[in-house]
Amino acid sequence: MASDPVLGLTLITLAGIATACFYAPFKQVRGWAWETYWLAFGVTSWVVGPWLAAWLTVPQLGEVLSDAPGRALAMSFIFGALWGVGSLTNGLALRYLGLSLGWAIPLGLCAALGTLLPPAVSGEFPQLLQTSSGRMTLVSVAVGLVGIAICAKAGSLKDRELSMQAKREAISEFNLGRGLWLSVVAGVMSACMAFGIAEGKPIAAVAIEHGAAEVWQNTPLFAVLLLGGFATNAAWCLVLGIRHRTARQLAEGPALRLSFNYLLCTLAGALWYLQSLFYGMGETKMGRYRFAGWSVLMACIIIFSNLWGLAFREWAGTSRTTRTWLAAGLAVLVLSALMTSYGSYLATYESY
Repeated sequence: MASDPVLGLTLITLAGIATACFYAPFKQVRGWAWETYWLAFGVTSWVVGPWLAAWLTVPQLGEVLSDAPGRALAMSFIFGALWGVGSLTNGLALRYLGLSLGWAIPLGLCAALGTLLPPAVSGEFPQLLQTSSGRMTLVSVAVGLVGIAICAKAGSLKDRELSMQAKREAISEFNLGRGLWLSVVAGVMSACMAFGIAEGKPIAAVAIEHGAAEVWQNTPLFAVLLLGGFATNAAWCLVLGIRHRTARQLAEGPALRLSFNYLLCTLAGALWYLQSLFYGMGETKMGRYRFAGWSVLMACIIIFSNLWGLAFREWAGTSRTTRTWLAAGLAVLVLSALMTSYGSYLATYESY
């Protein structure tokens, strides 16, 4: 399949925008606890969206799944469940830190682990050092980590400059300590998504054999992987719902408020699933170094989530120095994404 780095980067950028936007509708949900709206959101993002897309884009979906290797199906589901722990803690980190700081730390770890570990585990890492494209890709990952560190520095300065009252005006449940450790767990566990994608490639291959277009080959893979993620998140949300007696919120309250809350959660879920859809399409266009698309996705999410943070005035009241650190971090992350795309571009010439 011919690679197209520019198209791949564009699709992955759209995936990053969708991810950065998905949490915004939750700010308008009324009368629901976090576990209530997170469960409602998960049904759309991790069950309905993925399986509907797979059914619409892959001929003979049932036969594809029955013919796919059992190990690929099992490992995709298992890594999806492990990724679900990262998604769950990431959602909590966003709850306690806001859109800006709540993305920077977990995605910093996730970008490094999700990009570097798959080729390391498969034994391909030494080969990366022998080509210009591989070296460029590795440097781009390092640059991305520097950009993430700069964004984290901006978040640290913000924390020092604002009073607790000012922080809670922007983020109602602000809790720095709790948010930080959740961010670390989220970053480590979210990297399992990259492993799930790598292990599930035989599913995509079977989809192509059954007539699926190459650009849609990953939709059944993501359907299985995200089902594992939903299992983890749903289990924890139900535990919290029983413990806090909030499960009844899914059916209680004024009909108008219920309808509006479900609409907002569906919108959030649709936006989140667009990440998987666009990333799955873009990843097929990134050439030999398609694994680098993961770091591009992480960088794009941080860039656009910080823009949302500015829109929600999460940085209101901070000094010009702090905002300069934030702008510098975003600029470095853009550079990282461009370097990664260039590395993939170089790889297309080295393959001949």
